[in-house]
Order: sequence, then C-alpha cells, then structure tokens
Amino acid sequence: MKNTSTAPCPVPNEQQPVNEYEQLKDAFFFSWTTLGQVGYLRKLVWVWAWSWIVAGPIAAASFPLEKYPLRFGLLGGGGALIGVILVLSRLYLGWSYVRDRLRGERVFYEESGWYDGQTWQKPPQVLARDRLIVAYEIQPQLDRLKQTFAVVALLIGVGCLLWLIL
Repeated sequence: MKNTSTAPCPVPNEQQPVNEYEQLKDAFFFSWTTLGQVGYLRKLVWVWAWSWIVAGPIAAASFPLEKYPLRFGLLGGGGALIGVILVLSRLYLGWSYVRDRLRGERVFYEESGWYDGQTWQKPPQVLARDRLIVAYEIQPQLDRLKQTFAVVALLIGVGCLLWLIL
C-alpha cells in the first residue's frame, strides 16, 4: 500500500507497518489464517498428521498398538497436537506483532543498522487507516487463532479425561 499521508514518511518501505502487513498477508505460511474454514482446517489437520511422525513412535514405545490401542491413539494424537500448538503459536505471534505495529501511535524503525534506531509519530490519517486495518483485517485472524487454541485445549482436556477413565 502506498503512504497516503501528506508528510513524508522517513520509515524505510520494508519497515512500514502497512507494508509489513501486506508481506505477512501474502506469505505462504501466514496466509493460512486468511483461508476459508475448510482450507484452514485442512492445513491444521495436515500439520497434525505430519506430527504423528514424531508422536507415533514415542506412543508406540510407551504403549504398543497391539496391546493398548486406545492409549496409543490418545498419546499419539495428543502428542501430535504439540505440532499444531507450535504452528498456531507462530501464526499468533506473527499476526500480533504486525497488529501492535499498526495500532501504535509511533513506529520504531532503523535507518541502516542496529545502532541508529528512530521513532516516527504517525499522522492522524495514517493512524486511522492502520487501526481500521487492525479492526477489520487482523483482529478477525487473531480471534480465529484464539478459537482454534480453545478447541485444541478442549481436545486435550477430553483426551485427559478419557485417559483417566481408562
């Protein structure tokens, strides 16, 4: 997006929050949260299934499939959820970082390296635009991730209850 303010923006293009948002939105991994419900769930199930590569052998070593099929499934499935939790955490951290940069009244940036950090005060029209992006584009992504975390926590809780019942 182009800068719509009348005052020149000293922040380098790649460090402007609105451009960081565009890059994040277009990135393969972070675009998962922008997919439809089926596409989003398909990606998470894909991660869960691939996490079985690590969780399956650990579960099989503890509870052989032939002797304890239910315990094997609970332990393997719960262990595979760790991969999903890591992916969800990374998605949440990326989106919340950009949200914070867009929502803030000031933008911290570096002109050429770690030793020359500067702060730029956003003009009111840029701040209003950025906060609209947060409200209508980013916050729904974060809410979706929070709901997904809640479902994963519920699945872990149900798995723990089943484990105790066995």
